[in-house]
Amino acid sequence: MVRWKNSLASELNAVEVITFDYPYISPEKRKPPPKAEKLVSFHTDITRCAAAKHPGHPLVLVGKSMRSRVSCMVAAQKDIDAAAVVCLGYPLQGMNGALRDEILQQLSVPEMFVQGSNDGLCSLEKLKVVRKRMSCINELHVIEGGVHSFKIAKKHLHQGCNQDEADKLAAQSISKFVSSQL
Repeated sequence: MVRWKNSLASELNAVEVITFDYPYISPEKRKPPPKAEKLVSFHTDITRCAAAKHPGHPLVLVGKSMRSRVSCMVAAQKDIDAAAVVCLGYPLQGMNGALRDEILQQLSVPEMFVQGSNDGLCSLEKLKVVRKRMSCINELHVIEGGVHSFKIAKKHLHQGCNQDEADKLAAQSISKFVSSQL
């Protein structure tokens, strides 16, 4: 995430890009993640602190995987004034196969998805159907050959496009989307 933090800070000319770990993640002992709903309060507190630290600046929530899902939950709260949400690898499909799209249907904040074309947690076909049902502005950037982590298998890499270039194109697409919403 540090690489994405630096890339987005540069592309967005951001005042600050804040990264954080949830309390269940510690260097000493990593526990299994709790349900996303249990992380909303912690995530909201960090969001409020960031907004208070930079009044008058747009608040854009960006998260990878479960953090993107929690970012959507935070942005849906009435007292959070988010300008946009960017979901890096949104986990649309749960382990039990159920779609995690309810929060997406509730959002009024513009949203961008960045997904790998081979993401096992988010079929692009299912996401297409969900995006059509969303009431908010939403866009999609696909990392061709990318899996959930966005890593592109060597067989999908071609001359002139490597992992760094694919990531840079995604960051530029995010910048263009966010700029269009401000």
